[in-house]
Amino acid sequence: MPVPAAEAPAPVAEPASPAPGVDPFTYANYREVRVTDLALDVDVLFNEKAIDGTAILSFERLDDGATDLVLDANDLDIKSVEAGDGAAWAPAKFTLGPDDEDLGSKLSIELPEGATKVRIAYRTSPGAEGLQWLTPEQTAGKRHPFMYSQNQAINARSMAPVQDTPAVRMTYSATVRTPKDLLAVMSAEQDAGPRDGEYHFTMPQAVPAYLLAIAVGDIDFRPVSDTIGVYAEPEIVEAAAREFEDTPKMETATSALYGPYRWGRYDLLVLPPSFPFGGMENPRLSFMTPTIIAGDKSLVGTVAHELAHSWSGNLVTNATWSDAWLNEGVTSYVENRVMEDVFGKDRAVMEQALALRDLRAEIAALDRPELSRLQLPSDLDHPDDAFSDVAYLKGEFFLHFLEQRYGRAAFDSFLRSWFDSHAFKAATTDDFRQFLMRELAAKNPDAATQAEIDEWIDGEGIPQTLVAPISAAFDKVEGEQAEWISGTQPATTIDANGWTTQEWLHFIGALPDDIGIARMSDLDRAFDLTHSANAEIAFAWYMKAVKEKYEPAMPAIEAFLGRVGRGKFLYPLYEELSKDGDLAFAERTFEKSRALYHPIAQRRVSELLQAPN
Repeated sequence: MPVPAAEAPAPVAEPASPAPGVDPFTYANYREVRVTDLALDVDVLFNEKAIDGTAILSFERLDDGATDLVLDANDLDIKSVEAGDGAAWAPAKFTLGPDDEDLGSKLSIELPEGATKVRIAYRTSPGAEGLQWLTPEQTAGKRHPFMYSQNQAINARSMAPVQDTPAVRMTYSATVRTPKDLLAVMSAEQDAGPRDGEYHFTMPQAVPAYLLAIAVGDIDFRPVSDTIGVYAEPEIVEAAAREFEDTPKMETATSALYGPYRWGRYDLLVLPPSFPFGGMENPRLSFMTPTIIAGDKSLVGTVAHELAHSWSGNLVTNATWSDAWLNEGVTSYVENRVMEDVFGKDRAVMEQALALRDLRAEIAALDRPELSRLQLPSDLDHPDDAFSDVAYLKGEFFLHFLEQRYGRAAFDSFLRSWFDSHAFKAATTDDFRQFLMRELAAKNPDAATQAEIDEWIDGEGIPQTLVAPISAAFDKVEGEQAEWISGTQPATTIDANGWTTQEWLHFIGALPDDIGIARMSDLDRAFDLTHSANAEIAFAWYMKAVKEKYEPAMPAIEAFLGRVGRGKFLYPLYEELSKDGDLAFAERTFEKSRALYHPIAQRRVSELLQAPN
């Protein structure tokens, strides 16, 4: 029932800062009272662009003297709060603090003695940063609307009132009502019943709030194996299933290296192109961008990456976002090992070489050198700042360094032991360092010094101990490029027959800074790079085109930015356009295309275009 006004006072003025603790990006008092389960009962309202219903949160008191449960909420309409034991409920006093642009609001609930649950009636906002509502025109089928969530890093609080920190894990269940012609899916055991507008989900393994995920739309399913399948709009589901048909091999390879897959099924959901990431590792149901469907499996490393998160990230989770490399760097290493097992050593080495090039460029562009450390400072402006190539790629190369020094067999055993001993727990960088020194370094003290290990974790830049990967295929690409640049023959003489996506990316990335318009035109005439159907190749070419002010590519760049919402492509292109290209063009394109983009991407691009150049 609604809380009487006297018992539910208006929001009071409180400092908009998180409670002191390990994670600076949450208000939650999770060291005193910890949420253990979430039960949702909600309606998905497309006309209102809102999720409306109730959330029942079960909790345990870690501090017997705790009198309040503190949750995170962002742009939520809190209608009422009750407390009880699940059988009987009574209105509970609560306060909703002022809104902080990044953190949202602090929801404090007074807990009566004996209460073990709270029930919150709430409604999300149409502008919730964790949800995107697409019109039929923004989907492949053009017939039905589509909604999906993206809750990493701190957007779960815009979907439901939760303790929105990776340090807290909870089980969850949900009843979700939708329009009858649409299907709902979640990061949970899927509803096996008919498409009838009411769906029931259970997630029996405890997960952090950022892995709470939902999508609703005109979604079909195709099995790839008995335990793996693909969800997507009907127009692309067959192509997606073909592209991802090697996923069972990836799961087999990962399990052989690092222990059994512990999540039941592993399915993939291909989202509309507005999805701002390559993939999101929502347990049991990875969300994927359609931009990796290249037709030749050349971009399925993203699938290997999201699958690998089932061990590093979902099973063992970074305790704070300053420890993000424990999620992303370990996962990038596992991804590379799986790609080697499934597609061969040459493919894995090429991807390592591309990664090192990207890492060097990222570090060179950082405004704050301390952001090139694996253990990031705690004063990040926003947790999204943790997700740079430093976390992904420096983290990956740190693990390659450990593998090289201690030997593959010993390191594989160590990493498997890390996953087993920390399963379904949150871990810090210091946890990893101590485990490493005890379980690996102490057994072979001459393999690497403490100073070398500390330099990787705490040092800035790229350590001298990194061993650069050498790709014979890339050496040949460089030879073809050098011969063309130094001679007078047209680009049609370049022997690019059979080049993989990785070889093309290396070729474009290695082009000289001063290549000039004539050479750009020559390449374009020979290979039509401006109209490449491969999103990664097109993006690399467009970045070069903007830097070289190659005008013939500008219409294609505008079209690309108008149909793709993946941040990996958007942010560098808009930044380059605003810096070295045409700011007016960038602003005009953003204004035309922003409705396609997820709120996360809208915020980021807006910041880029407003930044001083």
